[in-house]
Amino acid sequence: MSKIGFIGVGNMGGPMARNLISAGHSLKVFDLSEEAVNFLVQSGAERAASVQDAAKGVDYVVTMLPVGGNVKDVFLGDGVIGSADPGTVFIDSSTIDVDSSVAVHEAAKAAGFEMIDAPVSGGTTGADAATLTFMCGGEKAIFDKARPILEGMGKNIVYCGGPGQGQVVKICNNMIAGSIMLVTSEAFALGEKLGVDRAVLQDVISTSSGSSWIVQHGCPMPGAVAGSPASNEFKPGFMAKLMLKDLRLAQAAAEMAASPTPIGAAAAAAFQQHVNNGHGDLDMSSICKLIDPDVK
Repeated sequence: MSKIGFIGVGNMGGPMARNLISAGHSLKVFDLSEEAVNFLVQSGAERAASVQDAAKGVDYVVTMLPVGGNVKDVFLGDGVIGSADPGTVFIDSSTIDVDSSVAVHEAAKAAGFEMIDAPVSGGTTGADAATLTFMCGGEKAIFDKARPILEGMGKNIVYCGGPGQGQVVKICNNMIAGSIMLVTSEAFALGEKLGVDRAVLQDVISTSSGSSWIVQHGCPMPGAVAGSPASNEFKPGFMAKLMLKDLRLAQAAAEMAASPTPIGAAAAAAFQQHVNNGHGDLDMSSICKLIDPDVK
């Protein structure tokens, strides 16, 4: 088993780190939240005094951070790259912009370190259950070396290509998910306003051409799917403000690639308005409240 430094142990990183401990790995953890660190210490982790401390004396460093600026701050300068022992492998599971991901890859390589970007899909439910999907970018040999660590946290471990390609796949996936969640909300609201019960809509759409993972597992109408965030007062799940972040990343990537994404742009605008309305901390399925503010 390996010694792992884990930086960023919040809603996603916390259960991911806990699963690594359960898999038999030895962890040093760091987060700005003392409460989050205490939770992992109680589960058997060692407390790191700083980012630099978390990167020292370990075989791997795993990071789960909010945005690209955080990732660059943690890795560059006197951070992880300046503190890690030779031979340490870096795994960044943050969902960030492609440019920042590639920049950190290049800095790590220039300093003699191996790195993959490995953003995840599956939300807090997948993080808790160790069933996350990891979308990985970097050299194939480094991916193979990191795979046993990822298998302690996820079920589907996918090699996507070179540096930054995991981020590309993640933002493409979430652009689809956000767009489908929005149009699903529109369809269910329309059906109900025309007199069809949401249970009937769910029964038919989930077995017809309009079906999707969203319809089957995360339908935005309360009561349509037992156990879904919508049926649990929109408790996340995957927060609407995080979906907005990913939709913005997709739009930035689309601009960089000169690739048209009109539906993705519409979804980004809708989620922006939804977050502006004060619903950012709710599950992303709460976007139905933008379509029908009286939904319940």
